[in-house]
Amino acid sequence: MISDRSTGSADTTSPRVAVVTVSYNSHDVLDEFFQTLTKATDETILRLLVDNKPRTDSATERIAGSFGARYLSMGSNRGYGAAVNFAARTLPASIDWILICNPDLTFEETSLDTLVRRGDAEPDAGAIGPAIHTESGEVYPSARAIPSLRTGIGHALLSEVWPANPWTAAYRHDSTTDSGSVGWLSGACLLVRRSAFDRIGGFDEGFFMYFEDVDLGYRLGKAGFANIYEPRAVVVHSGAHSTSAHASRMLTAHHESAKRFLSKKYPGWFFWPMRLALKLGLDARVRYLDRRSRKANT
Repeated sequence: MISDRSTGSADTTSPRVAVVTVSYNSHDVLDEFFQTLTKATDETILRLLVDNKPRTDSATERIAGSFGARYLSMGSNRGYGAAVNFAARTLPASIDWILICNPDLTFEETSLDTLVRRGDAEPDAGAIGPAIHTESGEVYPSARAIPSLRTGIGHALLSEVWPANPWTAAYRHDSTTDSGSVGWLSGACLLVRRSAFDRIGGFDEGFFMYFEDVDLGYRLGKAGFANIYEPRAVVVHSGAHSTSAHASRMLTAHHESAKRFLSKKYPGWFFWPMRLALKLGLDARVRYLDRRSRKANT
């Protein structure tokens, strides 16, 4: 059962920016997330924390309250996109922009304000994404081209036996290191125009994990909105703290989502042989990596 509990002091100045983060066993990173968020903007913002734990996590709710964030419990884990969609449906009419982000982020100074200014200056922008750095200072490829069925098949079949193959290079290639329009932006930190998000129906909740951001960027582009990379805004992502213990399951989930996205993008009967080749290639890749992982652990 989904529950909604406001905690902490509520803003009364009709904020135009909402920040939505989704937690699953994330209480150990939330303090730093909210602390650094305060230096990312000078605006009054609405903070929402959606808890995807099957039961209420009192530690997570307590931290949300200490930072004046609205706490929402999903009651069960229905996935990242479903949690964000639920939060978006609760937002007041004053909200123009929604910052969607993982809880294991920290924000550089003025990063949120930089994203909002860029969005305000670009009337066709549906989404704006920052530069995402790793903890070691490397730039994560968070702005990419939309993957094609051909590159997906080549990557699935050849990435392990021929890592330098051109299809894997295209699949992993970040589309730009400069500011500008791209195919899709990482959902780890993504500012979306609320009207654009609502127009396309938000995230496709059929993606439990992975590729929901690829699909969102693709549908925004089809609807006439731009996905814009703004590297002057910087956040730091510490990595998948809540999923690292389940790497094999996560790889399987990633490949299932890849198959779903490319099947949506190429639905015609005449693409059936290529969809089958993608399925077989990704399934074989999962089996190969799983065997390799088990062998390394013995």
